[in-house]
Amino acid sequence: MSDARTVLVTGGNRGIGRKIAEEFLASGYKVAVTSRNGEAPEGAMAVAADVTDPASMDAAFTAIEAELGPVEIIVANAGITKDNLLMRMSDEEFDAVVNTNLGGAFRTVKRGITNMIRAKWGRIVLISSVSGMYGVAGQANYSSSKAALVGMARSISRELGGRGITANVVAPGFINTEMTAELPEKQQKEYLSAIPAKRFAEPEEVAKVVRWVASDEAAYITGAVIPVDGGLGMGH
Repeated sequence: MSDARTVLVTGGNRGIGRKIAEEFLASGYKVAVTSRNGEAPEGAMAVAADVTDPASMDAAFTAIEAELGPVEIIVANAGITKDNLLMRMSDEEFDAVVNTNLGGAFRTVKRGITNMIRAKWGRIVLISSVSGMYGVAGQANYSSSKAALVGMARSISRELGGRGITANVVAPGFINTEMTAELPEKQQKEYLSAIPAKRFAEPEEVAKVVRWVASDEAAYITGAVIPVDGGLGMGH
């Protein structure tokens, strides 16, 4: 469809980000994916970019705009972990995670917002995590960066809510990915016992929620945190 909206998914080369990109593609959207290695799912425009570098993100947006048109939907998904107990965590481990997960979302949204304001339509979806609300031992850096996305989405909602732009947070719980598959069986059982749904999510279940919250149907939802965690983080 020629009037298909243009979506940017940062960190869309693997894991949840890749599934989100594939879900938008399957629904007829034009999709661009940024990743450090420049890989992307088939059918998506691949752009090598580093979310910690404003010049790199500017160049990525410029390339996407030339190829697909103005970005109308931003899914800020790029993220890293550098787990360590707080007393052992280095400044570098803290700064790198916050600069990528929180700073990366800031740089991506800041560069993309002008066209949304001009068009009086936009969707910003920040990918957080249950650990941002629930807290996870050894993840003071990661949990902080993911919790901070809530404040960012709500500030954006207050600034731009009257311009047809929404900003929401999707907070996945444990997902069936290569990472969870590698966990020891005992640890997997412990996690499963804490999840009311008694199973891990499939990546598609997160992707469909992201796609829906970026649709016209969700126009009156902004500043919300939408958990996709099987009930793990209830009340947080």
